[in-house]
Amino acid sequence: MPIAFNYAARSDVGMVRTNNEDSGYAGPHLLAMADGMGGHAGGDVASSTIIGALADLDDQAFSGAEATDALLARIALANAQLGDRVKEDPSLRGMGTTLIALLRSRDKLVLTHIGDSRAFLVRDGVVTQITKDHSFVQNLVDEGRITEEEARVHPNRNLILRALDGNRRPEPDTFLVDLEIRERERTG
Repeated sequence: MPIAFNYAARSDVGMVRTNNEDSGYAGPHLLAMADGMGGHAGGDVASSTIIGALADLDDQAFSGAEATDALLARIALANAQLGDRVKEDPSLRGMGTTLIALLRSRDKLVLTHIGDSRAFLVRDGVVTQITKDHSFVQNLVDEGRITEEEARVHPNRNLILRALDGNRRPEPDTFLVDLEIRERERTG
């Protein structure tokens, strides 16, 4: 039996900004969400550039290994495009975005993320967080210096350590997930 995505998407500008820096794509084989880094010049440009570079992956058929390679190559290419955009328009210096993307390959799902957007797996009624934030406070939690509860209110809880910014080589985390019928992935 073929496995298909059922999805819903919603975005909100939040309480601080007047423009929405989120970009997303949802199709039969690809789900992707990029959250432009708030307060930085061009967060909306960064997120839309990344999503635009990924969108046509939805039209292709991949094996699990091919899907992983294609997704990572496209992310690297899009990140380089961000660097080119900054060279063309220096007012965009400092722009960046997080990314979470799910690319389906038959009964497998390639999940890649960079930043602090999260993916959860719901299997047999149990919700499990798959991704780990690339953030300052997550590092503090991992080192045992603060608790999860303290991380929620930490003054630097929004400081992201890894993102797509066109400057550094992207280092997204990648997971291959075996899918089962009636299973759910949730990102946010």
